Formats: sequence, C-alpha cells, structure tokens
Amino acid sequence: MPLVRIDALRVDKARLEALGRAVHEALMETIGIPPDDLFQVLVGHDGVNSTLRYGDYLGVHRDEGIVYIAITLRAGRTPDRKRALYRRIAELAEQYAGTEPRNVFVTLTENASIDWSLGNGVAQYVPSSTD
Repeated sequence: MPLVRIDALRVDKARLEALGRAVHEALMETIGIPPDDLFQVLVGHDGVNSTLRYGDYLGVHRDEGIVYIAITLRAGRTPDRKRALYRRIAELAEQYAGTEPRNVFVTLTENASIDWSLGNGVAQYVPSSTD
C-alpha cells in the first residue's frame, strides 16, 4: 500500500496525471501492487509562490523539468526490485509525461505494517490484540 507524492515544477494537470500513471504502473509491474491500490498526492509548483530546488549532484544534471517522487511503503523489497522500480518509473515518466530520466528523482521510505491506518481509525494490516 504505497503512498506516493509527486512534486513537479510548472506542470499542467495532464502532465501531473501522466506522472501519477507512470508511477502507479511502475509500482504494479515491479513490486506487484494491485491496480486499485492508488493513493497519490500530485502537486504542481508555479515557480513563484512555490518552487522546487535542485542541483547537479553525483554527476546528474537536472533542470526545471525536475520531478520529485516520494514513495512511502511497507518494508521488505529487495535492492533489485527497488532498482527495477526506479528504472521503470524513469522510463514511463519519459514515455507518458515527456520527463527526461535525469530529472526523475525518487525516494523510498519504508515502514512497518502497524504504521498504516487506511481509514476508520483501524490498523488494517495488523490484527487487533486482546491485551
């Protein structure tokens, strides 16, 4: 049950939607999330009232086409699965939204099953105890 946040600079609704679709499809293909497991926060920044900062770090030149993708998910994926996810997100972001792969910045934050409540004040992934 990933929660995805995508931040992009000077984008319209169609491009944000395309980025969201790219990330969702990559998650389904590489780590096997179900199609209806779609929880995303899509944010466009205008560059004036809100903006994104970026630099040329580790030899990757970034520019105003930068897209930050933050994914929170339960722990347990192998390094190979994570690499496949990063690669597929970059491929699909380019295909669907025209975002150059060098501008696709992805972070994963892992947590435990108890760290999720999907509604109704219940930790759905962890059975209730009778303590």
